[in-house]
Amino acid sequence: MIILNWRKSVFWVLMLLLSSCVEPYEPEVIQARNSFLVVSGFLNVNGPTTIQLSRTQNLSDQSMPIFEERASVFIEEEQGGQHRLWELGSGTYTISGLDLNVGSKYRLFIRTAAGKEYASDYVAVKQTPAIDEVSWEAGSEGLEIFVSTHDPKNDTWYYRWEYEDTWEYTSAYDTNLKFVNGEVVYREYGELGIYRCWRTEASKTIKLGTSTKLSQDVIHAYPLLSVPSNSSKLLYKYSVLVKQYALTREAYQYWETLKKNTESIGTLFDPLPSQLTGNIHSLSDPSELVVGYIAASSVQEKRLFVSNDELPKNWRGTYPTCVLDTIPVAEAPDYFETGYNMPVGEIMPPMGTVVTDYTYAKKECVDCRLFGTNIKPDFWE
Repeated sequence: MIILNWRKSVFWVLMLLLSSCVEPYEPEVIQARNSFLVVSGFLNVNGPTTIQLSRTQNLSDQSMPIFEERASVFIEEEQGGQHRLWELGSGTYTISGLDLNVGSKYRLFIRTAAGKEYASDYVAVKQTPAIDEVSWEAGSEGLEIFVSTHDPKNDTWYYRWEYEDTWEYTSAYDTNLKFVNGEVVYREYGELGIYRCWRTEASKTIKLGTSTKLSQDVIHAYPLLSVPSNSSKLLYKYSVLVKQYALTREAYQYWETLKKNTESIGTLFDPLPSQLTGNIHSLSDPSELVVGYIAASSVQEKRLFVSNDELPKNWRGTYPTCVLDTIPVAEAPDYFETGYNMPVGEIMPPMGTVVTDYTYAKKECVDCRLFGTNIKPDFWE
């Protein structure tokens, strides 16, 4: 009995010692006060070029993104010549109507407000082949979107895609009423309704493809994205605009490394992060790290539409939970003044002409503009 108590005492002493030695591990890299320049964008041969400049932040930093503002940004030709990009705000610089010579090489040059200078390598212009087809099929889990392309000159081999998907949707309740200056009134004739809207989102993942393992430069039915069968995107009509870019082998390797570092990390079986080496360098301090890769290419686009009546009948999109309630006319200002609730309809007694109550619901159940726009896109069919 005494031996057992002695062993217990030793156990608790060891546990106390171990717990007292444990300290939070905070890797130096996470706490480092580094602020490296991040350059996003590419040199567009046949359209507007937009470059985004920002600064890196620590993982623990919860503040807003740090944009590099008031910089001077230029596209420079190897044989001479310069095109200035103009600042739009929030670290965004752009130029439209740029017509780059396919036979020349170009680079991006940056001079920050602090006087630091950066430049990319000079890069050749890649001509992007046309998109052959953007197709779809109703898969077991939802709508599957594919892209196909080929280069008859066998000169591309490396591809990147982005997309913007747009969908039509409605609010849970339609209304011809609004609350203005302390009272409920009818919407004006010709005023845009707030029942039917459209929303557009840009892709957030990196989509890459290569045909180097084939004898011909062909990409067939590359799986671009999947939309779940119960998504609200498929309730009425859905559209996706696919953008295709030709890459050099070096640009493809950069994007492939970025994809692995940002999308494939999370388990013991995922690949370890790799050093992200771009083609942008600091001219003021060659040892300074710069994040980004500048390429020059044309862009090819193709749009696809899919209507709900083309999809399986058992696919059912989901709406947010909405409840329609009633409030007396006299209490309307108390309910609608904050904007949290909105009037939906009028209630009158049988054979009556005086409104006694209003039906109402939460704003997100009535005003579709909270999630998109009620202005129909120009491209909408």
